[in-house]
Amino acid sequence: MAPETVEPHEAEDSEVERLESDLKQMTQKILEYRTTLPDELSATLRSILDAHRPFLPPGASEQNISREESSSAPEDPETAKKRKLLNEKISSNCSAMPIVLKRMKDCIARIEKLDSYNDAMIHPAFKRKKTG
Repeated sequence: MAPETVEPHEAEDSEVERLESDLKQMTQKILEYRTTLPDELSATLRSILDAHRPFLPPGASEQNISREESSSAPEDPETAKKRKLLNEKISSNCSAMPIVLKRMKDCIARIEKLDSYNDAMIHPAFKRKKTG
């Protein structure tokens, strides 16, 4: 009868040892992820942002700056008019941004307020009838 009582105890010990080894493996994986994941996420974010940037040949931005500073060649009046219009639109959009953000925040606050009411405000005529 003694061997029968020892076997379940040994089985429990082997199960505990297996679980402990699994736990050690999991802690190693967690530590590995904690060290590598931030770098991977930042690299992924950088690649996504780079993918959304428009392609400019090397030195294109320098050419635009130098062209604005020293315009030795006469510029086409139509191009100058378009550039001026574009600059005006950009500046008006930038100046309107705080107003748009305030309106967005107000709308979000109203939506959250309506969500907090749940079903109390919905008229029974607009509720779906449960069939079945």
